[in-house]
Amino acid sequence: MTEIDRLKSVMNILSFRTQRDFAAALNIKDGSLSDILRGRVGISNGFKDRLSFKFDVNIEWLETGVGEPLLNKGPFISESKEGVPYFDISLSDADTLYLMEEKAEYFVNYKPFNDCTAYLPVYGDSMYPRYASGEIIAVREVTNYEVLQWGEAYVVMTDEKANHMRSIKMIFEHADKSKLILRSSNPNFKGDTIIDKTSITSLYIIKGKITRNLI
Repeated sequence: MTEIDRLKSVMNILSFRTQRDFAAALNIKDGSLSDILRGRVGISNGFKDRLSFKFDVNIEWLETGVGEPLLNKGPFISESKEGVPYFDISLSDADTLYLMEEKAEYFVNYKPFNDCTAYLPVYGDSMYPRYASGEIIAVREVTNYEVLQWGEAYVVMTDEKANHMRSIKMIFEHADKSKLILRSSNPNFKGDTIIDKTSITSLYIIKGKITRNLI
């Protein structure tokens, strides 16, 4: 693997689905990251410093392939409410994730996801293999329903017009701009669900996942 190949691996390890998201997290321009990934410019020491400071990337591994990609051990539980709250609840029991901190089971401190709203457990198999039951997802609230990432997974909460649905689904564009298509990733769960955007009470994009044995 080349240094660029290892940089692309870092994106996958940190669960960044697009170069734009990765660039935004590093506070650099999309074009600058694109130039690096295409080999048009080298990976500068300044860029490596950003990787190390922001995500604990092992620069020796990036340059030589020796060691582990990340220096940190992964997510850890914070004893001082530092990080993102984990709520051990089923989606069916939640109207919103803006819960009082006292209701959090604990806080997870993990730099790649520290801009998220909450961690939640996954129940059921409708999103398998993308998200398996027992895994923990990191979600961030979306407030502008006109700017969505088609094909990405979201936690969707709706009102009575959509039967108070609480679910994890991939969202796709509908021909009617006032509606959305919701779809499971598990092929055994066939059929799309169509909802009005106005029925959404809360919406959260899933930024990534962790497993319980990591924390």
